Amino acid sequence: GLPHQKKSRKVSNQDINPCLEESDASHRCLDAYNYDRSMCSAYFQRYKNCRKFWHGIMVQRRRDGIKPDMPTAAERTEMLGTMGGKPY
Repeated sequence: GLPHQKKSRKVSNQDINPCLEESDASHRCLDAYNYDRSMCSAYFQRYKNCRKFWHGIMVQRRRDGIKPDMPTAAERTEMLGTMGGKPY
């Protein structure tokens, strides 16, 4: 592929996955605890809550005909800001 494709994919990755941060944190925790999942349950739970939260937003936007279904990374930051931070 061309170099510029990779860059745009990286951007869209973050735009598509609102829980990249939570997912990365889970992986870092697993690394730190030799993949002892019991030590990382809080991270998994936060990731699950994150997925659930944004899934709800996606469903609502689809219902309202708002495109794209998933707000961009910048939009999400703004939305979370108005809520006073992440609700998960």
